[in-house]
Amino acid sequence: MSRGEDRRVARETQSDMKRFYYIFGAVAVIGIGVVGFNVGNSMLSSAVTAPVELDLADDEALVELAQGVTLGDPEALVTVVEFGDYQCPGCGAFALSVKPQLEGTLVASGEVKFVYYDFPLISIHPNAFLAARAARCSGEQDSYWEYHETLFRNQSRWAAATMPASAFEDYAEEVGMDGAAFEACLNSEKYADVVTANMELGARMGVNGTPTVMVNASGELRRLNSNDFQSISVAIDQMTESEDGSN
Repeated sequence: MSRGEDRRVARETQSDMKRFYYIFGAVAVIGIGVVGFNVGNSMLSSAVTAPVELDLADDEALVELAQGVTLGDPEALVTVVEFGDYQCPGCGAFALSVKPQLEGTLVASGEVKFVYYDFPLISIHPNAFLAARAARCSGEQDSYWEYHETLFRNQSRWAAATMPASAFEDYAEEVGMDGAAFEACLNSEKYADVVTANMELGARMGVNGTPTVMVNASGELRRLNSNDFQSISVAIDQMTESEDGSN
């Protein structure tokens, strides 16, 4: 990489970090009104399948609503963040290949926690918003990560479906959930505000595609250009070694 490219990446990283801490620090400077996504329901009469309007008082309210889902020790000093889309093939590859490596090594050791934020690309993936809601519904029955992987493993089956809700309900039963409770959650507006807030949070952080992976360690946020396990591990080593060297 050239020096000019190094400087460009450094500037982008610093900019991302400022966005990250500005938003996650909940500095109440920018008022939040209606989120700038298309809103409305489609395909199902009762289930919300598109972003909803949010009326939030400030950035702190956005951060409180836009909760990611955490895997691992919540107190881990290093966080790997993914903004993902259940209908995105690249996200599927990450979920089924890279995430298991993270989980089996760095997350299992307690060094790292993994946090997933929903960022459905609704303009090209019309079923992704409902899929994100379905995953959130599965969390009510302590089945989020199993369902998360099930959605990605079966992505090619439901991605092009006109009415994907029945498939989502089938997957819930496959992983051992109470089907009636899951169906009631899915066929409602529950978690539509949370997924919408995730999308707004990502947009404010400059996320414009999926999967977007970031590492937060030692007071630094680094947005990665490559999402493979080795790149994530190298970034973590570099960021934590710099802290060790300063002690």
